Amino acid sequence: MKIFVIIVCLFILQIAAILLLEFRRPERALAWVFVTFCCPPLGLLFYYFFGRDYWQNRKLDKRCLSLFREIRSHVTGKIHIVKNADDCGNPQIAEHKELLYLLSRLSESPVTGRNRCRVLSSGREAFDDMLEAMEAAREHIHMEFYIFRDDEIGKQFQEVMIRKARQGVRVRLLCDGLGSHKLGRSFIRTLRINGVEVHFFLPPLTSLLNRRFNYRNHRKILVVDGLIGFTGGMNVGDDYLGKDPKMGEWRDTHLRLEGDAVYNLQYVFMKDWRLAAGEGMSHPRFFPAHHCTEQESVLVVASGPDGALDASQEMYFAAIVAAKRRIWITSPYFIPDPAICRALKNAVLSGVDVRIIIPAKPDNWLVYSATLSYLENLQDAGVKFYRYNAGFMHAKVMIIDGLMATVGSANLDMRSFYSNFELTAVLLRPELISVLADGFEQDLRHSEFIDPVKFKGRGGYVKLIQSLCKLLSPLL
Repeated sequence: MKIFVIIVCLFILQIAAILLLEFRRPERALAWVFVTFCCPPLGLLFYYFFGRDYWQNRKLDKRCLSLFREIRSHVTGKIHIVKNADDCGNPQIAEHKELLYLLSRLSESPVTGRNRCRVLSSGREAFDDMLEAMEAAREHIHMEFYIFRDDEIGKQFQEVMIRKARQGVRVRLLCDGLGSHKLGRSFIRTLRINGVEVHFFLPPLTSLLNRRFNYRNHRKILVVDGLIGFTGGMNVGDDYLGKDPKMGEWRDTHLRLEGDAVYNLQYVFMKDWRLAAGEGMSHPRFFPAHHCTEQESVLVVASGPDGALDASQEMYFAAIVAAKRRIWITSPYFIPDPAICRALKNAVLSGVDVRIIIPAKPDNWLVYSATLSYLENLQDAGVKFYRYNAGFMHAKVMIIDGLMATVGSANLDMRSFYSNFELTAVLLRPELISVLADGFEQDLRHSEFIDPVKFKGRGGYVKLIQSLCKLLSPLL
């Protein structure tokens, strides 16, 4: 009897500790309590290793602040910062000055005004463009990807990296420790032997011992000579070329950038490189004067658990609230927090056309079940959901009226909001917004509308599984 009482007391203490430590995010606290109920002896142990706040260790704060100050000094006079709505080149921004003010305060990077941007809507188009830019490199190539695969396209990138390194170009590759854990040792060794510097962000064992296993670097960045940059949703792998027999063609969106915004991509890479490799880089040669004369306004939003703000969540929420006519979203993983859910419901009840495209084929059954658990409540308010059938929908795109559009690595889910290091480009030029809107309409033609009545009629067992996954969704 005494042993039983002791066990119950320890269990209660576990629950109390979790509730005390997670009081700022009730949905996350509930998820951890559920995990503890499912496996009482191990609940607190799981929380100890996987639930730790990233910034309980702040040793790198001052070094990152110093890096930011050095880089800011290098770009002074080279970068055009957009401070007024009239300078954005988008008349609709004048009606939402508060949104521009908020966006400019979301991250360390300002809204910049001298940029040229091109939308890349397929893996082949994006990889060809990236490889071409790398072939022309003269000074450096900086690459950062969540997943880098040792396959056909991965070997093409490897060949170019090695060739440029032999020509004297400094080539640096940064991969996420978990996302790229399948990258072969021989592949990495070949790169290093030939002069390519390779590091991993939070390798699995290190991150587990440091109790940061839950935090991943999900960013996708390529910077060539500090003048050309790429970012978006694409990793490096054959699956983006339609060579995944299970999922088919991967539909994704990437961006090619020239101009001021490349300086901000460079800064994010350097900050991540310092965290992973311990090497500080802030020489002026990484920030050469560019000659871009286009007047496209772009904001680079870097978010992550190291930030003072939940920048991705704040960006999505502010954009949704600002919408008057349409909110069009594509996201492979749709697990919104309560604030985003309320904003979407308020928007559609106010007459805004809210459409969201999700995949028809899941690449992760647990996450997909959690995604489906959110649909019914939002459908009741009038949000329209579609399943993309022409392969796997992996694009992370949001279009708000003719006001703004976003392309990046951040999904509309709580992992991207609070746990992952993400990067999103906010585009304000009306022509670019139209290009992305045309792409969304094209995707709709390959998508099936999820009928609310039929969806409600799914079986009780399916609803139960989805409800359980929803409980866990803040941790997925």
